[in-house]
Amino acid sequence: MPQFPPGQTLLIDADDTLWENNIYFERAIASFISYLNHHQYTPAQVRQTLNAVERETILTHGYGLSSFSRSLVTCFERLSPDPVTEDKIRRIQGFADTIAEQEIELLPGVESTLADLAARHRIILMTKGNQAEQADKLARSGLARHFSAVEIVPEKEPAAYLQVLASHELTPHTTWMIGNSPKSDINPALAAGLHAVFLFHRDTWVLEHAEIAPAPPGQHLIELDAFAKLCTIF
Repeated sequence: MPQFPPGQTLLIDADDTLWENNIYFERAIASFISYLNHHQYTPAQVRQTLNAVERETILTHGYGLSSFSRSLVTCFERLSPDPVTEDKIRRIQGFADTIAEQEIELLPGVESTLADLAARHRIILMTKGNQAEQADKLARSGLARHFSAVEIVPEKEPAAYLQVLASHELTPHTTWMIGNSPKSDINPALAAGLHAVFLFHRDTWVLEHAEIAPAPPGQHLIELDAFAKLCTIF
């Protein structure tokens, strides 16, 4: 029997909550590190440099494949002992291009669970990233019909959650954010006064890692290890 009555509003993340995403970036990064083949740095050191570059790139260019590709090239330029030629740049960009070619792989139980939840609750997709890329992934996923609205924001900060509350005339005490990222889905949603459900994913992007904040008084924080288990609480 669900713990919470019908009529909740569920804001649901997309990447690595509804479908696989980061595993494809990790494969591209592994290919990139192998191609760099730098004897002065270990793979872990190369990855640390790439993480730092990605943080910088996101600030100026946002999220998405174009930003990721730019980060790979910048990282290569910083670490390569040899001149960076146009051929090398094209090869590096090719690692990012492989991600766009991936089919959408839904996580277990997602489609049937969404259909079940949508029969009792209002469901809104809330994700961050490149507008066109995220919209394309949603269209290809076949899940769009389950959502009453779609919010694609540049960054998931408390202000973004407050804006969504205002835009859709939602009340915080019946609104939940559901996702796999402590940094983007859980902590800022709690800070904005929402409830939250943390869905563990073993391959969550390292830049989304953070300590999960405790739920303030009057708010709920629930941790689950499978999307299908949402039906046990909603």
